[in-house]
Amino acid sequence: MLEGKAVVRETDMSQIMQSHVMELAYKALDLHEVSDCQSIAHYIKQKFDEAYGPAWHCVVGNDFGSCITHLCGSFIFFHVEMMEFLIFKDGKDINESKDEAIGVLKRANINVS
Repeated sequence: MLEGKAVVRETDMSQIMQSHVMELAYKALDLHEVSDCQSIAHYIKQKFDEAYGPAWHCVVGNDFGSCITHLCGSFIFFHVEMMEFLIFKDGKDINESKDEAIGVLKRANINVS
């Protein structure tokens, strides 16, 4: 586990959500090897999906770039020592995206069952 204090670089999340995601990050670091970024990211994403609904994304590592679109109030980028965490919710609700896709298919006269 990394012992350093989490330092927020950018966020638009509420203080409660920030605290929650940082708790999850520390727990993930306890449960997984620091080098297992995929398992750490999966753990945080799964817990945020359970707590706040689907379409959360989590990137964990120490050297990555990103360009994202996110829902307002759902973005945080922080680090613990050299490990960086990017968590955000996608710009569309999964059900809304499905309904929108079906609407496009119906307008194109494609049979949707």
